[in-house]
Amino acid sequence: MTEVATARRSRITPEREAELYEAVLDLLREVGYDALTMDAVAARTKSSKATLYRQWGGKAELVARAVRYQKPGGALSEIDTGSLRGDLHALTLRSDDCEMEQNSALMRGLAMAIHGNPDLLQAFKEHLIEPEMAQFREVLQRAIDRGEVRADNPAINFVMHMMIGGFAARSLIDEQPPTQTFLLSYIDAVVLPALGAPVTC
Repeated sequence: MTEVATARRSRITPEREAELYEAVLDLLREVGYDALTMDAVAARTKSSKATLYRQWGGKAELVARAVRYQKPGGALSEIDTGSLRGDLHALTLRSDDCEMEQNSALMRGLAMAIHGNPDLLQAFKEHLIEPEMAQFREVLQRAIDRGEVRADNPAINFVMHMMIGGFAARSLIDEQPPTQTFLLSYIDAVVLPALGAPVTC
């Protein structure tokens, strides 16, 4: 982030920023991305539209940052249980089943919007996808350093694809929301074997 952007955003307190993000997420669940407007966000949060544009530039960045904000606390790279299985399980357990169901519905709606909106796609890449992939690489590197995963395993490049795929396919194929139990089983049955990693801690 540039110094200008940092200074620009520092005018809003962390507490106020959290309130704004919560309001954006509520509106997204109510009306979807396409129908969400900066006017609606301004009205819901008792903010001026000029302030919102000054802080976030536009709807796409505001939404991407709000989605990033609602992810469970603590960076993935901060999880270090001593094993890859433990790390992936700890990641899964940061969200309860209710949160997963809400997030699944939200992400399905945003996935459709992303396909027709280059600005939203770019904002998601910058604020969500690329940071998450960097964190996954750190977790996998630790597993490689511990000798759990071979550095030349081709599945390393597809771990995030597998994790997102399991999350999304639960609703598409089983017509049920993802749950902790499902995702923990999926990690043990699919992700760890693909990586050649131990399925017991």
